[in-house]
Amino acid sequence: MSLISAMIKTYKGNNLEQGQVEKLQNKRLKELVKYARNNSPYFNKLYANINEDYKLQDLPTTNKIDMMKNFDNWITDNNISMKRIEEFTQNIDNVGRMIDGKYLIFKTSGSTGNPATILYDKQNIDVSSAVAAFRTFARKEDFKIFMKNGKRTAGVFANYGFYLACGMSRYLQLQMPRKKNKITVDVNAKEEQIIKELNEFSPAMLSGYPSNLALLANFEELNIKPNVVITGGELLTDEIRKKLTDKFNCYVQTHYSCTEAGEIACECSEKHLHINEDWVIVEPVDKNNNPVGYGVLSDKVLITNLSNYIQPFIRYELTDRVIVHNEKCKCGKSSHWIEIEGRTDDILEFENGVLIAPMSFYKILEEIKEITRFQLVQRTKNKLELRMISDNRELAFQKANEELQNFLKSKGLNNTEIYLSDDLPQANKTSGKFNHIYKEFL
Repeated sequence: MSLISAMIKTYKGNNLEQGQVEKLQNKRLKELVKYARNNSPYFNKLYANINEDYKLQDLPTTNKIDMMKNFDNWITDNNISMKRIEEFTQNIDNVGRMIDGKYLIFKTSGSTGNPATILYDKQNIDVSSAVAAFRTFARKEDFKIFMKNGKRTAGVFANYGFYLACGMSRYLQLQMPRKKNKITVDVNAKEEQIIKELNEFSPAMLSGYPSNLALLANFEELNIKPNVVITGGELLTDEIRKKLTDKFNCYVQTHYSCTEAGEIACECSEKHLHINEDWVIVEPVDKNNNPVGYGVLSDKVLITNLSNYIQPFIRYELTDRVIVHNEKCKCGKSSHWIEIEGRTDDILEFENGVLIAPMSFYKILEEIKEITRFQLVQRTKNKLELRMISDNRELAFQKANEELQNFLKSKGLNNTEIYLSDDLPQANKTSGKFNHIYKEFL
């Protein structure tokens, strides 16, 4: 599939009725499953007892931990291996570059802290671009003025490492090196540096994590007038939406995505997140993977990415708790829409009123390959407890402590104690939810 073909198919998908969408989903599912069976040893074995007239619910569920253990058998190109990927990603200059000229590499710890390595083939990249082109903007008027103002886009994300936002941004820059209408500002830079870069660039679109943008909104020195603000990666609360609206005097919206499935849902003018059902199947389920009905909060969600053939994600477990709605939306779209109980990690407050958004810590710890899973708990204004799973806890903590202390010192915090906990990362005993970064003062 070419980019033009992906654009055409995605544009046509905007106008499909539910019955048409279901037929298209089934057709694309059958094609994906057939390819996975023929080219992935993992899926060939998993689907050994699945007959040809199967339904979606007949297929076994999959999960990150099991599939990462079987990574080399999961992917459908036997020329690619985890060993080769690790060698390729040792060079940070390879961010945004394709291994073998075929696949982009992304890394993420996901919502449970277990690391994943994810490949995008050309088709998946093109579909992601097509969805972004046709469904990013909740309102047509914002899209028109954004185009009129040169599509100047600034993202405040981690400007390093093999993360989706950073990697896709650099990929596009490498494809079109002469275009200067997109920048990524490092979320972990000093506030004055972030503000300086944003003021100088003057974006028409500002994107970033809600908690980070909310902190930046506190600075009067930030003097930009974007036409739209689009958040992601965390839950956009009503409080933060209003704060950003008041600060930037423009429309503020969000979206729901993950590296495994790409753009799962895009917001409409009614602030409903409509599922991109032509390219992704979303199944809200209970803890035993049984389907839950419309309007019911799920324990987790199964996603099927219909465009990724190098690394098939079929009925793949995400820990997000969601509600899928089938009520007709006032915006006119026929697709189902979704509510997400999103990541709600805490903004941490240190001495002298220094506030730090959770994503800054998250990205630092995610980069330390010796850490399999982590959780950072603030115990006082100058004490942090690090819980983690690692095969080499001493080395992992040494690296984590050094990176975290360097970051904190860059914020003027020189007296913060970080200690390694005997406890392992754990979900909240009351809610059952897992948070990477939170405060719980002793």
